[in-house]
Amino acid sequence: MSAKDRDPKGARAQSEQSFQEPSAKAPQQDTSDSTEEARGDEFDSPNDSSSYSEDVASLQAESAPAGVSRTLMEIKAQIEQALRQNAVNGAVQAESAFQGSSNIVGVGIGLGETHPQSGTPALSASVSPGEHALNVYVVELTSIDAIKAVIVESIGASAASDDSVPLNIIQTGLIQAQPNTARVRPAPGGYSVGHVKITAGTIGCYCVGNSAPRNSRLMALSNNHVLANVNGGVFGDCVVQPGPYDGGKCPADQIAILERYVPINFAAGASNVVDCATAWCWPDRVRRELAYHSGAGISYFRISSAPIAPALNMIVGKTGRTTQLTTGRITGVGVTVNVNYGGGRVGHFVDQVSIQSVNANPFSAGGDSGSSIWTWNAARNPVALLFAGGGGVTFANRMTNVLAALDVHLYT
Repeated sequence: MSAKDRDPKGARAQSEQSFQEPSAKAPQQDTSDSTEEARGDEFDSPNDSSSYSEDVASLQAESAPAGVSRTLMEIKAQIEQALRQNAVNGAVQAESAFQGSSNIVGVGIGLGETHPQSGTPALSASVSPGEHALNVYVVELTSIDAIKAVIVESIGASAASDDSVPLNIIQTGLIQAQPNTARVRPAPGGYSVGHVKITAGTIGCYCVGNSAPRNSRLMALSNNHVLANVNGGVFGDCVVQPGPYDGGKCPADQIAILERYVPINFAAGASNVVDCATAWCWPDRVRRELAYHSGAGISYFRISSAPIAPALNMIVGKTGRTTQLTTGRITGVGVTVNVNYGGGRVGHFVDQVSIQSVNANPFSAGGDSGSSIWTWNAARNPVALLFAGGGGVTFANRMTNVLAALDVHLYT
């Protein structure tokens, strides 16, 4: 990678813009924000909005690549409905419980392939190389006929009985929200971080609010389940680097306070688009670069602040708390997936992206949650925010959806 900087004091985030510092009194002084953020009312919660079902349909339509057949989209929609119902019923409990439609944990649009590089167990039916296909993500890999029978008989998508329907059946196991090592000052993106009551995740990158007073706050971007303890945090909560699992303690290792998060809705019939949050940082405790370990120590680099849309076969990279710098390929877009957050809570997510490694090493692992995902080229445009994975498949929110939901722009 280019643009490395091994001077830990170089190119600090505050060098180009002045930012406010969060204070110990911040939750009380900023009453409008603290009240809104603690209740989650700042966001026109997609789960409570009467127009949300239309918003989801619009998102799904926009995420479908050009040229996908009506038949594939209809089958996909019926599987998505079953996934939503399974999440409501708490169907995701243990791998041994996955039978029938509960064995299916996700669906998206992909291309004809057998995933030979990733090592992920997969089956393909009636798929020509480069042809659009339906990616069906399962806990246990059975036979094509058995899985098609579930889609037709249990879910009711009769069109899938046609032998010409192109399918990629991909085994992921149980999809988990990845929970999440060194203390670094100033702290770069890609390093361990966490709400004081969680284990550890990853600083994705940094951002700034779009309007006052948030346009004077330098903020870390990561997941709700990393910075806000899965809806359990309130404005002003301590955020430490490294995360608590890696030894971070408050106040000694505090770099920020919880600033905002989009609530994850586990209610019946609810769909989620993002798992994201921001933490308001002390500017002198962080730096805008991302980092990874190299033979000479820590290497720093920058990514673009201009996000772009994900596309099938796009080669992407990320640096994260656990697996460090890795390369992958986008293998699914418009993905709907049920994600297990523990304690019987299953989040139903739509309009997601799936990524698989391009070599023998995993693209991500537990603790990489919150990592920013960007194009593996000189531009390094942000594409997505990593939040879950299983069986060699990583799932991520579209970065454009994340920024819109949090009302921020990237500061990278």
